[in-house]
Amino acid sequence: MRKVVDDPRLMIKVCDLFYNQEASQQQICQMLGLSRPTVARLLTSAREQGIVQITIPNLDTITYWELEQNLEQKYGLREVLVVDSGDTEEELKTALGSAAARYLQYIIKDGYTVGISMGATLHHMVTQLRDGAAKDVTFLPLIGGMGRLRTELHSNSLAEGMSRFYGGTFLPLHAPARVSSTLVRDELMKEESLSSAMELMKKLDVALVGIGYPNEHSAIKATGYFKENEIESLMERKAAGELCMQFYDVTGDTAPYRSDNTVIGIDIHKLRKVPCSVGIAGGLEKLSAIRGAIRGRYINMLITDIQCATALASEE
Repeated sequence: MRKVVDDPRLMIKVCDLFYNQEASQQQICQMLGLSRPTVARLLTSAREQGIVQITIPNLDTITYWELEQNLEQKYGLREVLVVDSGDTEEELKTALGSAAARYLQYIIKDGYTVGISMGATLHHMVTQLRDGAAKDVTFLPLIGGMGRLRTELHSNSLAEGMSRFYGGTFLPLHAPARVSSTLVRDELMKEESLSSAMELMKKLDVALVGIGYPNEHSAIKATGYFKENEIESLMERKAAGELCMQFYDVTGDTAPYRSDNTVIGIDIHKLRKVPCSVGIAGGLEKLSAIRGAIRGRYINMLITDIQCATALASEE
């Protein structure tokens, strides 16, 4: 067998059939009387010996390709996209939203169920959607989507906007994102009007989540869900970040903030089971929030800016 896989003539024959004539490995097996492992090994040996050279043109046009690959390997992420930071916060959110909108073109497939949280960056993403080719896609909010302030940032609004663009199905969550107590939350979650959306959250193919952190300019304050004294308390208790209004420290641990969780929606620990859990955030002020989201394994894909990406890459 060793002589077979080392035969240059056979390698060239197999490579010609596979790369030039577009024959499948199974067809080559039948044509040449070889086993599937032998054909696979011949193709591999041909690349190793330089008989076949595969090049990807214009790879240098992807500005941060090497950095993205480095972060994927370092943190065990499925994919990382890095964008320029921009000169203003608005430019940064626009760049992140644009990258996320392009990314959705190839991760959302026919028949998928897609959940989305809330926030300004996700709003920028929805406004920049292009070429929604996937069919029969269902969109739902990951947290309650009703509120009085900045309604365009709420999850119901974002999920509905995506469903209209894709011509898909929108399943609303008719509840506020946060209620007054855990008792109210637990009782409200039993309501039949919420059960369909809550049940579908167990079958997500894609989750799109903005990564926030407690501060006076955050979406959780802008939408009226958290008061200034609550934000200050979270900061004093070293909350690093939040996903779907659920807080965690820099290690990703949510336990210190369990009493703050009166959210109607998905438990962020369940994001670990979503095949594509995409976290979108940038700016050095969110570095700890992004780090915690990765360490908590709440996201397996990251879209961020060059400043955060460089900082993450340099950490030991």
